[in-house]
Amino acid sequence: MCGIIGVLGNHEAAPILVEGLKRLEYRGYDSAGIATVNGGTLGRRRAVGKLVNLSDVLVHDPLAGKSGIGHTRWATHGAPTVDNAHPHRAGSVAVVHNGIIENYKELRAELTAKGLAFTTETDTETVALLTESYLRDGLTPVAAAAETIKRLHGAFALAFLFDGEQDLMIAARQGSPLAIGHGVGEMFVGSDAIALAPFTDQVTYLEEGDFAVLTRNSIEIQDRNGTLANREKRQIQLDMARIEKDGHKHFMAKEIAEQPTAIDRALVEYLGQDNTITLPENLDFTQVERLTLVACGTGYYSCLVAKYWFEQIARMPVEVDVASEFRYREPPISPDTLALFVSQSGETADTLAALRYTDGKAKQIVGLVNVPESSIARESDVVLPIKAGPEISVASTKAFTCQLTVLLLMALKAAEVRGQSLPDNVLDDIRALPGLVHQAIAAENNIQAVARDLASARDVIFLGRGALYPIALEGALKLKELSYIHAEGYASGELKHGPIALIDETVPVVVLAPRDALFEKTVSNMQEVMARGGKVILVTDAEGARVASDGVSETIIMPALPDVLAPVLYAIPAQQIAYFTAVAKGTDVDQPRNLAKSVTVE
Repeated sequence: MCGIIGVLGNHEAAPILVEGLKRLEYRGYDSAGIATVNGGTLGRRRAVGKLVNLSDVLVHDPLAGKSGIGHTRWATHGAPTVDNAHPHRAGSVAVVHNGIIENYKELRAELTAKGLAFTTETDTETVALLTESYLRDGLTPVAAAAETIKRLHGAFALAFLFDGEQDLMIAARQGSPLAIGHGVGEMFVGSDAIALAPFTDQVTYLEEGDFAVLTRNSIEIQDRNGTLANREKRQIQLDMARIEKDGHKHFMAKEIAEQPTAIDRALVEYLGQDNTITLPENLDFTQVERLTLVACGTGYYSCLVAKYWFEQIARMPVEVDVASEFRYREPPISPDTLALFVSQSGETADTLAALRYTDGKAKQIVGLVNVPESSIARESDVVLPIKAGPEISVASTKAFTCQLTVLLLMALKAAEVRGQSLPDNVLDDIRALPGLVHQAIAAENNIQAVARDLASARDVIFLGRGALYPIALEGALKLKELSYIHAEGYASGELKHGPIALIDETVPVVVLAPRDALFEKTVSNMQEVMARGGKVILVTDAEGARVASDGVSETIIMPALPDVLAPVLYAIPAQQIAYFTAVAKGTDVDQPRNLAKSVTVE
């Protein structure tokens, strides 16, 4: 969630740190700060709000030094204030932290008893003060940091900087991602490769329990047992142009527009020219009695869609779980279970914890991720990259439709392996998907007009049946995330079992209803809404509009397509409704309040 950047460099660190933090803005934050060592002396600057506020502080009160650490904070312990902003400092040590120190209260009481004073509400200050206490006991900076790490419970990525140490930085990782970037006579630390990409393409990913001692010309990594670890140095291939707005007003607008290309990349990866679905050879669908799908947020909704596909096409029993509930429910996992974990970042703390609960119990663990170097990818038996490319906006768009595309191909491959017949011409139809998505995006002018009306609503309901029900949930989530309008998604048939009590002339109802096998039933539910004065926004194809648009407030036309592909296509208007409503309201589209892109705390 929070973003970390560090540099042991040959140039002034402050501009480099701010540049790295800019590339971590997508993770979500509410304050930011940097610390440097200059002439052997620690200094720091912090500000609440956007990075431009920190930049303003640095203009009026510059911070020199060629060694530094920086941080964007998403508040957990304590409100977003300057005092609570990172880096935290105690005496001669400064610390930045991503994660949660679960035993900070016990440590805080211990340190207070020793006469060390706290000035913030954060758990992170405990790390700085504990390290300072060890320094006062005579330990070296490296030993003090190592002893501190041993005392911490919870999830963390940490970077330490010390007074009087211009060529030393310490990094540690337990539960939250952290990477080391290698330069020429320089060393970098970052929460992910995007932060490091402007400075180096050589990256080492720390693994669970790693403790790294960095100088400008060396790195020494110890694993959780204190044994020297030889971690692989990887060359990252990150096209920097793909993390710019490219003429769009927002990253989300750019990423919506990129979906045809992103889906095509996924198809090129997994669907051959001869319509052969090629998945990793070690992915085994044989003798699997149950498929368990686990994810959070938008990824969870992609799993709900996939449940329909795997059960209807591959005839595989499927259960879907919210990751944050899965491991605490302690479900029995039979050895004939295939467990699939979906995460855009591959670092989602709840999903990673659920994966670790399943390890050793399931037949096989599969990670469906957008970052092949991520923790979930490294800890899975089989990895399926979705090929969406960097997604910067907090609200997921192209990652969602790429997740759906790969999950559909998985369901079709499972059906083949298990001797089930595929829907007629389905692979040819899938090849047409990028073009159909492009046509769907072109409906944005009509959607903008709808969004201007939705911007004044206090409540919005989304309805869908079958595999469109999860898309209704996703549409409601997107609208909540971006516009702060209360929205709920329901299965259309459930409307009369309670939610219909909410319907009146002030509550718009978005109905996702392609002309499919369930169309007439959805239209009946839509009529129930209109009979009670509800304003219906019907999203359908031309034939659906012809037979069912009488009495609706607005109709949004999508291309006609086979039923199996509808969830991918109808995700597009759901995204655009949320986007243009947020634009009409003037909210922060790419970085909605209180949200983070990569949720690395439970």
